[in-house]
Amino acid sequence: MTDSVLDATLEFDDIQGTLLRHRPDRYFGAYILYRIDDPAAAKSSLDRVLPHITSAADWEEPRPFTLNIVFTFQGLRALGLPPDALESFPTEFRLGMAARKQILGDVGANDPSNWAPVFGSEQIHIGVVISTTHEDALQTPLGLAQNMRGVTMLYKLDVGAPSTGREHFGYRDSINEPSIIGSGRTPRPGQDSIMPGEFVLGYPDESGSIRALKGAESFTRNGSFLAFRQLHCDVAAFRRFLRANARSKDDEELIAAKIMGRWRSGAPLMLAPERDDPQLAADSERVDNFVYESDPRGLVCPLGSHIRRVNPRDGLRDTIVDPKIHRVLRRGAAYGPVLPEGALEDDGVERGIVFIFMGTSLAQQFEFVQQVWINNGDFVGLGREKDPLVGSNDGTGTYTIPALPVRRRLTGLPGFTIVRGGEYCFLPGLRAVEWLAS
Repeated sequence: MTDSVLDATLEFDDIQGTLLRHRPDRYFGAYILYRIDDPAAAKSSLDRVLPHITSAADWEEPRPFTLNIVFTFQGLRALGLPPDALESFPTEFRLGMAARKQILGDVGANDPSNWAPVFGSEQIHIGVVISTTHEDALQTPLGLAQNMRGVTMLYKLDVGAPSTGREHFGYRDSINEPSIIGSGRTPRPGQDSIMPGEFVLGYPDESGSIRALKGAESFTRNGSFLAFRQLHCDVAAFRRFLRANARSKDDEELIAAKIMGRWRSGAPLMLAPERDDPQLAADSERVDNFVYESDPRGLVCPLGSHIRRVNPRDGLRDTIVDPKIHRVLRRGAAYGPVLPEGALEDDGVERGIVFIFMGTSLAQQFEFVQQVWINNGDFVGLGREKDPLVGSNDGTGTYTIPALPVRRRLTGLPGFTIVRGGEYCFLPGLRAVEWLAS
């Protein structure tokens, strides 16, 4: 199926914008979570919010803000989705993220018992995502969200781009994303082109089959599943770990690059193996244009580095695993102030990042990546080693940096990110939201 055909068939005006379009690099926003108390009044509120929901068709038109809305399984049930349709949703969505803690590696400090109380409580029914390019433009969408009737606001998290322009550990974020065939966007060099059914229900996936939920096809068309995950970043612990294991300041930056697979500017090790290259990092035509064929042992980019785990590219070519069917769309947003430069002790201030992962199968995409690629090393011959940055490490982990003549092995790897909460949601098409509002 050609891209031009899919351009004509993807229903951009029914698909919520955040699914197909990126937010700008500079942004201000909020994530708001609600419990439904009065379904009839909540439906009326949805009807008032509906005209303000941003679709993929008008995402890039000049507008003061973008707004998108999601629902948990409990929320869909409260709003009257018929039982047969509810039963068509997959088990993992119906159970919720907290119930999947063993699969996701949410144990120890990350256990749901340590999350903010609202998460995992089955009280979250609706989520609203707001984003603007100017802070003063938040007033209108926040007014809409805060004046919803029939619901109780349970949680509000303010997010925005840190003053450094990078996430809290200092890395440039959101470089690699799959290109969705039919999205109307030309893939950049090195960017995977993937069939839309991997991310949007009702369209062909990589196997050529139409992704749909039997029994709820009309309601779920143009929708996607969404995993909301709030992670606290222990920046001070990360800085101390680098200093304790480095031979010099330059070596700290090299270790940081070996952990991520990119220098903090975003320049990939595969293209800049010896030192950072900010000019390369700023070149959208080059920054993602690489494969791992020439580095099978990970001497340049370690096999266990973060970017090589979450997107193995051609690194699994001779295995039965097709990385394309496990890709997710990711939207990240930072919260909290930046830890002052050079500080090695935590200041007690909450800071971190909210990750939103989207795809048509929570189990095959988000949960697979979390369980098999992030929290396990078997798929690349690393045994019990986990992702050094976001894996569920507990102070006993190791991280191998291949080198000649002798590899470097970092020990005592702590957990640099701690799960504060999360939930599984459904991002419906606009017609489905209209149905819920009726």
